[in-house]
Parts: sequence; C-alpha cells; structure tokens
Amino acid sequence: MTTLPADGGPTTGPTVLRMLLGAQLRRLRESSGVTREGAGWEIRASESKISRMELGRVGFKERDVADLLTLYGVKDDEEREVLLKLARDANSPGWWHRYGDVLPSWFQSYLGLEAAAALIRTYEVQFVPGLLQTPAYARAVVLLGHGAAAPDEIDRRVGLRVRRQELLRRANPPQLWAVLDEAALRRPLGGPDVMRGQLDALIEATRLANIRLQIVPFTAGGHAAAGGAFSILRFGDQDLPDIVYIEQLTSALYLDKRDDLDHYALAMERLCVEAEPPERTPELLTRLRDELYPA
Repeated sequence: MTTLPADGGPTTGPTVLRMLLGAQLRRLRESSGVTREGAGWEIRASESKISRMELGRVGFKERDVADLLTLYGVKDDEEREVLLKLARDANSPGWWHRYGDVLPSWFQSYLGLEAAAALIRTYEVQFVPGLLQTPAYARAVVLLGHGAAAPDEIDRRVGLRVRRQELLRRANPPQLWAVLDEAALRRPLGGPDVMRGQLDALIEATRLANIRLQIVPFTAGGHAAAGGAFSILRFGDQDLPDIVYIEQLTSALYLDKRDDLDHYALAMERLCVEAEPPERTPELLTRLRDELYPA
C-alpha cells in the first residue's frame, strides 16, 4: 500500500507534493520494468517529460497519472485514489501564488521547498537571513534592489518576506540553523535604529527551541564558504533528497546530485566549526548592538 500525505496541509507545498508523487511514480515504473520511453509513449509524451515528472519539476495531469498507474499494474482502487488525489493537490497553488506579481518563478519553487522542509541550514554573507528579518530591515533590503518601485509594490515585497516567517511559529515548525557572517551585522542597512531593532530580534530568536544561530567573526579569516551564501533543505520524508539552493541576481540553482550535496554539506559543517558556538551568540549580538548601534 502506498503511504503518502493525505492532504497538502500547512506544512506541505505543491512543489514537494510533485516531488513525492514523481518519486512514487518512478518506483512503480522501475518495479514494473517499464522504461521511461515506454511510459512516455503511453501518455503521448517524451522520455524527457517522464524524467521531469519523476523529479517533480512539472505539473501533473490527472489523466496522465491514471494512465501510468494502469501501465504500471496498480489496480487497487484505494492506492490509485491516494496517488490521484496527490496529483490534484500538487496542482493547487501555494499561499505565495497571490504574490505572483512581485515573485519571480524561480523563487516560487524555493518557497514550496522551504514550506515543507524539516531542517533549513543557511549561510549568509551580506544580509540577515530572510526568515529572521524584521519588517523594517526587510524593507531596507527590498529597497536596495527595487528602489524605483511604487510604494505599494515595496509593501507587497516586504509582506511576502514577513509572511514566509510564519512557518517558524506554526505547530511542528522546521529547525532553522543559520550561520551568519559578522559583516552582515555590521552593514548598517536602514540606519542605526533599524539595525538595533534587527539585532534585538535576533537575540530573541536565539531563545526559540527550533532556531540555532551562529556568527562567523572577522577573526576567523578565510573560511569554507568563500563562494557565497547558500542553503541546504532537508525533508522529513525519506523519499525526498536534500536540496542545495543558491540564489543569484536573476535566477537560482537547485542542486540535488550526491556530489554537490556532499560538497556543500561539508562546507556547512566547516562553517559551524569555524563560527562561534551557538551559546555565545546572544552575547556577541548584544556586544555588537551596543557597540555599533547604541540607544
């Protein structure tokens, strides 16, 4: 019997539902001895389309899923219905769909992954991580890239960033393990008052059980992640691989190959060793706040 989420729920976005369904279809195809080419012929699609479906990188037509299940020998009505419902749910837009006017398509995929992650590990060089930004700090960051935008667009971009943070306060929230370069805390975005408020918020965040924050001080010199910021997302379902996310100016990279994952996981581990231990973070943040942005 197939065991998959019965509904999208607050912790599962369409991106991850597509990945789950794709992984299940791949297992069924392989166990039935059907090639990707044969599966593609069955639903009037190419072999590459089947590959993209199995990776969860395209939407699913319920009719196509039904035809594939028949081809793979899935006859049990209950098992078929679980997978067909998953196909329907995977096509439902996430909460971020309403921000489509200010949200690039390449970032929508990340929001779906972030919403379903059990563990988010992130390293930031220039900015406080988006999940930990105050509204005032988020506005200063948005203005850097969209200073000419209309005020209502700025408000929507800030609102989107704040809305993302709700996942840290929901029932059964993900674990967030953030490593932050000291340079990001010294860069006075928005002015001293904004930065003081942001550091106060980070100090508060360190008290939450699901948040671990470390700072890489200047005294660490060069370090393992000299290439720049990145995130690693891990999911509660064993069928889903870890994903490395690297954001660029106008696009993003999503890496899931084992060699890439091992490389970035090792870099993250080294960063955590080179950074000050988490128990020192409140003290370091307080010192930086009082030194750089006194009340």
